[in-house]
Amino acid sequence: MKRAIVIQHVPFEGPGTLGAILARRGYRIQSVDAPTASFDSDLGNGSDLLVVLGGPIGVYEEDRYPFLVPEMKVIESCLKTGTPYLGVCLGSQLLAKVLGGRVYPGEKKEIGWSPLTLTEAGIASPIRHLASEGVQVLHWHGDTFDVPEGGTLLASSEAYVHQAFRYGDSALALQFHAEVTAQDLERWYVGHAVELSLVPGLDVRELRVCSRRLAPMLMGGATKMFEEWLSLVEKEA
Repeated sequence: MKRAIVIQHVPFEGPGTLGAILARRGYRIQSVDAPTASFDSDLGNGSDLLVVLGGPIGVYEEDRYPFLVPEMKVIESCLKTGTPYLGVCLGSQLLAKVLGGRVYPGEKKEIGWSPLTLTEAGIASPIRHLASEGVQVLHWHGDTFDVPEGGTLLASSEAYVHQAFRYGDSALALQFHAEVTAQDLERWYVGHAVELSLVPGLDVRELRVCSRRLAPMLMGGATKMFEEWLSLVEKEA
């Protein structure tokens, strides 16, 4: 059985739609709780996939959250061995930093649903399924990154140019959330209640209504995207 390591930073931000896809494709999922994990750079050895999910901290806050240092060493080790990597939100920022890119606070919070604009490389990639008619993705971040040297920009949003990039044939970084379901987000509204209360003009009730309408359409596009990407990296492995 194939093994996928999934690193979470907060319990309520899980793999969502991706988890069911991995199980269906025959992966055994090994969940890692980043804040309490005893990271070893060999953690990813022998694994077939490394997934690093989101969280409400900055990659530049190693002094406050020391686990970020060994976590990035795990990512670096996987890149060296060619283990496929998928980074979501914080996971995308960690990949950017490991590759030498700059990660920093953005000009404003981007929380809510909006469409992606794809580059030519994005149109030719599995990301294209997230730009199908009617599909929007969930954005939930305050930090952003510069695409590192050797990376290829795939997608942008109206608020932030750098929303997705690939590195080589087996590493994919998504600043946005393609994995979420409307039910997942009910936990986010509680877990991120303080953050949400500090965003001017943001109403959780309106966000919930949008999520219930748009999450099912996202699930269709995200399923196609994840399935195609996994098929590509499994072929390369």
